[in-house]
Amino acid sequence: MRDAEWAAVREMIPKPAWAEGRGGRPEEYCHRDILDAIRYVVDNGVKWPALPADYPPWKAVHRFFTRWRKQGLIGEFHDRLR
Repeated sequence: MRDAEWAAVREMIPKPAWAEGRGGRPEEYCHRDILDAIRYVVDNGVKWPALPADYPPWKAVHRFFTRWRKQGLIGEFHDRLR
């Protein structure tokens, strides 16, 4: 993901609970890497478990994808990046 693309979607990503003092533990993976992995799956049509090792683990990526989809962010990411 280019820097300009990241700048377009960065502010849309919800702040983690721990960052707002609501408890929990820090997330293990960079949101930019997660979004890159989601874009890889969509672009190449691979199954989640076939995600290359260069990305965070596929279960973590899928967890973020599911959460963001329920919040309506995946469509918004697509629209902003388009």
